[in-house]
Amino acid sequence: MASTLLLGGCSGLFFFPDQTVYITPDRLNLTFDDVYIDTPDGERLHGWWLPAKAGDEDLEGTVYYLHGNAQNISSHLLNVAWLPERGYNVFLLDYRGFGQSTGSPDIDGALHDVETGMRWLTTHHKGPYVLLGQSLGGGLGIMLASEWTRRGEQPPLSAVIIDSSFSGFRAIAREKLDSFWLTWPFQVPLSWTIPDEFEGIDHIRNISPVPLLIVHSTRDGIIPFHNGFELYDAASDPKDFLRTDTPHAATFVIPAYRDKAIEFLDKALSHQ
Repeated sequence: MASTLLLGGCSGLFFFPDQTVYITPDRLNLTFDDVYIDTPDGERLHGWWLPAKAGDEDLEGTVYYLHGNAQNISSHLLNVAWLPERGYNVFLLDYRGFGQSTGSPDIDGALHDVETGMRWLTTHHKGPYVLLGQSLGGGLGIMLASEWTRRGEQPPLSAVIIDSSFSGFRAIAREKLDSFWLTWPFQVPLSWTIPDEFEGIDHIRNISPVPLLIVHSTRDGIIPFHNGFELYDAASDPKDFLRTDTPHAATFVIPAYRDKAIEFLDKALSHQ
């Protein structure tokens, strides 16, 4: 393991894609379309578009969902499959190397992919737009939302939810390497292979004035709870924090936590 990390830097800590199809939206009685998007550097990304079950006149908003570091959108579908019933469109995107998306994953490429997906979404479907990122998707989402808002991109984001994420790519790499005796001696040299411009804790304040909800579980065994609190502390108002009690990124298995997210969105989008 240590030799693999030394050869590949820390990218192996962040990306564990596969091409297995675990479940498709139709198995959950959801209408969906396959979406294919070409990136500026020649990759083709795959995603799913899930329209809200409500008509256009009752549409609450459009959620752009960024998933975690393993498998692909088909294994993360249940995290957002409940949203169309609540009146939200959902767009799920696989980063390069995941599922049907071409290429090999790395941090730079994934950051380009999520921006490419955002531009497709805002061109083809109406808002208001909500970004929901879980775990790795939260780290990517912080960077996307902060840059989108800082640059004054149009149309703007209306709300951001970051769930079970980390304070920064370099910081979590060092923390995870430190937790395993075989890689402990390499925690500093390997973590320094990750550029420090990707630390969400340094950028999250730029999401303001877009309403932000940070979600983290006290029982998260993958990304320790302190990461969520540090992100919240670094963010600017308006912001909220939802403390949960589930395994990593299992927030929306619990109906009460779904309701809390909807309460946040109702409040955020009521000002649009």
